[in-house]
Amino acid sequence: MKILDWPAQERPREKLIHHGVHTLSDAELLAIFLQTGLKGQNAVQTAKAALRSFGSLRALLQAPKRKLLSTPGFGKAKFALLQASIELQKRNMSEQMVRERSFCHADDASSYLISQLRDKPREVFSMLMLDSQYQLIAYREMFQGTINSAAVYPRELVKQAIEDNAAAVILAHNHPSGKAEPSQSDINITQKIKDAMSLIDISVLDHFVIGDGVAVSFAQRGLL
Repeated sequence: MKILDWPAQERPREKLIHHGVHTLSDAELLAIFLQTGLKGQNAVQTAKAALRSFGSLRALLQAPKRKLLSTPGFGKAKFALLQASIELQKRNMSEQMVRERSFCHADDASSYLISQLRDKPREVFSMLMLDSQYQLIAYREMFQGTINSAAVYPRELVKQAIEDNAAAVILAHNHPSGKAEPSQSDINITQKIKDAMSLIDISVLDHFVIGDGVAVSFAQRGLL
């Protein structure tokens, strides 16, 4: 049955407008994004099929380009729109952090860093550049590596911190395995970066290891 043949109160778009986005299922939200279904299917049926194929909404959102493009109902235009939507949300969060929050404590940074790094398929080493009030100047992804490692060069981190006129930084990297436990090499490189930053009076406030929805703080662990 076509969605237009459904009772008005059951159509995804009308439900969103009249009752709020939180009332929609994953399939209904995805149907609004897709707009149209495949031959013999409405958009909700196509969305449900895609979610079954990937196993979850999150798995669909972080799927590689090749796999998503081969999914019925998706194509280059839908892939581009999806990536733009995800990036808009990330940038919106960044702007909120700049306006509303300073990163004085671990909890202030963890949710932001989780949103940036949790779904990266490879290890990424990043920095939050902060001013003297610990407000965000910029989020920088500095190094990318293989699925389980990224080469980190303290000199390049110092150079970027000076360029951004940062007074303090927070380090972060993800573990694509999902396990957020710091390794000995993580601890060693953190100390090298801290020593390098101290030479130019830039404080390293923390280093986070990001797993699957979890952020482990070096400062809270007494490792910094």
